[in-house]
Amino acid sequence: MELTHRQEQIIEIVKENGPITGENIADKLDLTRATLRPDLAILTMAGFLDARPRVGYFYTGKTGFELLSDQLKKLIVRHHHSVPVVVNDQVSVYDAITTMFLEDVGTLFVVNDHSLLVGVLSRKDLLRASMGNQDLSDVPVHIIMTRNPKIKVCEKDDLLLDAANKLIENQIDALPVVIEREDGLEVVGRLTKTNITKAFVELVKEDV
Repeated sequence: MELTHRQEQIIEIVKENGPITGENIADKLDLTRATLRPDLAILTMAGFLDARPRVGYFYTGKTGFELLSDQLKKLIVRHHHSVPVVVNDQVSVYDAITTMFLEDVGTLFVVNDHSLLVGVLSRKDLLRASMGNQDLSDVPVHIIMTRNPKIKVCEKDDLLLDAANKLIENQIDALPVVIEREDGLEVVGRLTKTNITKAFVELVKEDV
């Protein structure tokens, strides 16, 4: 974030004199405590300063990059995933291709009749199936889908950075967001590279 001249002055005062009370900071700047209150609140919420009751403000010692990194590490999947696009494991490859085209997604999640995750279909899976001479309307997706234990998933309370690492390490475009049931995994969301990129861009915009 871009600091005002007064906010930079406050940080320098706290660096040199901390811990220091708000009243003492105000005295050094020849301002009232009320005038400084918004600046102190912003600097504290942004992480440049910390405050302790009856002690005062002190400098955290973190740079703007370190503060942004700390914020990234707090982002969780539940606030950034999309609605999942699923198909039943008995639908045809042709219908799956149609669904992928209409929904404009790169990955479909395959579920059984109990709405539990049983597979994943990528563009590559569908492209590979379409290269043969077989009638795609007669081939069910469970024949070509990726199955466990190769399916990579995430949960709502996982860190976004951990999910991003899964996407990168496994060279995939999306992760099913799941909740664990007694009989298997229920798909409740879809986390893509686009979701993660948007989250990071929004965080940087908030910080500018």
